[in-house]
Amino acid sequence: MARVTGIGGVFFRAHDPERLRAWYAEHLGLELEGFGGVVFRAREGDETVWYPTQFTTEYHGSGELGVMLNYRVDDLDGMLTRLREADVEVLDHVSDEENGRFGWAVDPEGNRFELWEPP
Repeated sequence: MARVTGIGGVFFRAHDPERLRAWYAEHLGLELEGFGGVVFRAREGDETVWYPTQFTTEYHGSGELGVMLNYRVDDLDGMLTRLREADVEVLDHVSDEENGRFGWAVDPEGNRFELWEPP
């Protein structure tokens, strides 16, 4: 059965993402990578991405909350099917990218979340 295997990332709203990234780098010692965020690696294959980003309704969904959790999954298609069968709102678009496959759904409170199947 498809399941979540961890948190793949935390993405949150920032009015000035570049300034906020620099603040975290200066005050918390985060080592920013070329894309402007941080990838925490606990062990091989177990990664969590930290990334302040400009809030957009296209990516984060509607609503006032500025946080979107990214859940790492072992079978994206299976998870999306499972959610649809439970009448969960699932976005029709699946994105195939270099970093893996991504899908999105919405919880009962209207919060969009991202599902990520690593390559």
